[in-house]
Amino acid sequence: MGIIGSTIKPFKATAFQAGKDFFDVTEADISGKWAIFFFYPADFTFVCPTELEDLNEKYDMLQSMGVEVFAVSTDTHFSHKAWHDTSEKIGKINYAFLGDQLHTLSNNFGVLREEMGLADRATFVIDPDGVIQIMEITCEGVGRNANELTRKIKAAQYVRNNPGQVCPAAWEEGADTLAPSLDLVGKI
Repeated sequence: MGIIGSTIKPFKATAFQAGKDFFDVTEADISGKWAIFFFYPADFTFVCPTELEDLNEKYDMLQSMGVEVFAVSTDTHFSHKAWHDTSEKIGKINYAFLGDQLHTLSNNFGVLREEMGLADRATFVIDPDGVIQIMEITCEGVGRNANELTRKIKAAQYVRNNPGQVCPAAWEEGADTLAPSLDLVGKI
């Protein structure tokens, strides 16, 4: 697939966010920031609201880490607002929903199921340089875990801020890291 390490492609999408008017978002709006693009198949569905609510529970923490969150589906921004206004779970969400009815973002990230016109259940983390650092794609029936996503972002931020260091499996903030070298080859 080759998407890790690639730069986010230009886009423009109209967003809905609670307490705000509709507004446009482009790649320029995330320049210099960490961002999550959290694709889900469709509004008014079943697994999606559980994932979106779970991610919202981490939203304040993510904001404090300098991470912006964008939920993305191929629905319109009008549909996002209607779902927000009629669903107890979605009504609690504070981050922006991007409408991708022209499939620009879904195609840019390679997650559009063309035969259905829906996006896969996929997550992408973009660094402040616009480079994709993390991606996760799951099947339709498997929801994602915001705790694990937050852990991965902390690791990506650590690696970015500490050149020459890497985070081993299940690394948690404050745990030991590794400095790759010939001395470690075959000893781990």
